[in-house]
Amino acid sequence: VLSTLYGVSPWLTLWLCLAFTAFAAWALGAITLRLSGHYLPLCTIAWGIALYFLFGNLAILGQYNGLDNVPAVSIGSWKLDTGRETYYLIWLIAIAALLAGRNLLDSRMGRAIRTLRFRAVMAASFGVDTTALKTLVFLYAALLAGVSGWLYAHFLRFVSPHAFNVNAGIDYLFMAVIGGASNVWGAVIGASVLTVLKEWLKDILPKLFQAQGNFEIVVFGLLMMLLLHRTRDGLVPAMLRWWPQGARASEALASTASANSDLPRRAQPQSGSPLLEVRALQKNFGGLAAVSNLSFEMKSGEILGLIGPNGAGKSTAFNLITSVLLPDGGETRFRGERIDRLSQSEIARRGICRTFQHVNLVSAMSVLENTAIGAHLRGRQGTVAAMLRRDRAEEAQLLAEARHQLQRVGLGAHLHEAAGSLPLGQQRLVEIARALCADPTLLLLDEPAAGLRYGEKQALAELLRKLRAEGMSILLVEHDMDFVMGLVDRLVVMDFGEKLAEGLPHEIQNNEAVREAYLGGIE
Repeated sequence: VLSTLYGVSPWLTLWLCLAFTAFAAWALGAITLRLSGHYLPLCTIAWGIALYFLFGNLAILGQYNGLDNVPAVSIGSWKLDTGRETYYLIWLIAIAALLAGRNLLDSRMGRAIRTLRFRAVMAASFGVDTTALKTLVFLYAALLAGVSGWLYAHFLRFVSPHAFNVNAGIDYLFMAVIGGASNVWGAVIGASVLTVLKEWLKDILPKLFQAQGNFEIVVFGLLMMLLLHRTRDGLVPAMLRWWPQGARASEALASTASANSDLPRRAQPQSGSPLLEVRALQKNFGGLAAVSNLSFEMKSGEILGLIGPNGAGKSTAFNLITSVLLPDGGETRFRGERIDRLSQSEIARRGICRTFQHVNLVSAMSVLENTAIGAHLRGRQGTVAAMLRRDRAEEAQLLAEARHQLQRVGLGAHLHEAAGSLPLGQQRLVEIARALCADPTLLLLDEPAAGLRYGEKQALAELLRKLRAEGMSILLVEHDMDFVMGLVDRLVVMDFGEKLAEGLPHEIQNNEAVREAYLGGIE
């Protein structure tokens, strides 16, 4: 409107467009990003439909007829008023956006972004502010759309709401599905395949059937079904399985960190000082008391075992301590500070990290990248630095730390394999390495020995003893009593959500109430 009706420079309208787009995206995101799962894309589609009809009824925008005579973009005396000349500007901006997106995803912030889709709880447990990160991604996507709309208007010299209806949104969705939404080059492949294929089918099919009609829609639908059946993640991920260049690049970057450039370590509290206090913790799920009046204390530098039969409430207690769940009563204190009302990311910043009862890895990401997520809080470079490739030194340190921790748990030979391709026992070791990357003060391990062979369990026990000697404190949930009894300093036994007993390993072994809870009463 400003360029067409009032003669404002197109370059000035670009910045005004981006400012307005950022504000609108922030306002819509504040409402929309509270949703998750399929509700989020459905809501964005609803916004698109609403805005389509809004702009189609605004007289100042020409209603559904749109605006014509949009002025051409000029650079000095060079006027980009033909398609060939405008292509240069379009490709320049498109390539810059692609490179910035690729650089961002290949960074500390990019790893966090890639975990948001399915592993948001895990990401938050390592200090990722998931709400802020979702907003950032929403804003970035909106700004790219704003630049695209500006280019579109000045390329065609005409713009109307019809170009941005629901059908256009479906085409964009198909582009992402075809190319692969997990890779930035998937956008290029998907857009190219969809555009070229549709045009070819429009020309070829009417001649083939000797009739006019929308045959391309039918054929395109069949091709989409075949694609989803054979490569449901898209074409680019399928091609990368045969061309794993990214793995070698990560390996080279991780190896560039020198021996004297290690990340700073967290100062551990004095051994024997009060560390974790759980007081009358309560959690109900409807009429079920999953945790009831649970209280125990833990001192720095010890390994405390939390054991009990299946369904005793051990993992729920872990979730309460790390704020995955909020308690219905009681409180939790860490080094004297009450933490039961803090967010997951705030608790991670205080030095509490965990593994999960059910393996919580991003299956398609490499073992090295999954592990590096644990070091998220140990990096400082943000999104702009990542886009401009100014974070390489820090990224090398983070990947080197991840490689070091994987070597400690015996997975140094599996750095660049997909995490989902490992056996369950090795996936649990990846989780332990990821937690160690965070340099925690308190490490919470939820059934770490499940799925491990005898020799692997012995190596894990030796590692945990070494961590204790270094000053790290460990709270352990485990069902393998042979593994537990030879490792822990003290034990807390739970049954039906309550604390049944507490004491040294030999005291717990001789406790009649504990025997009855595990084995049942003996007549």
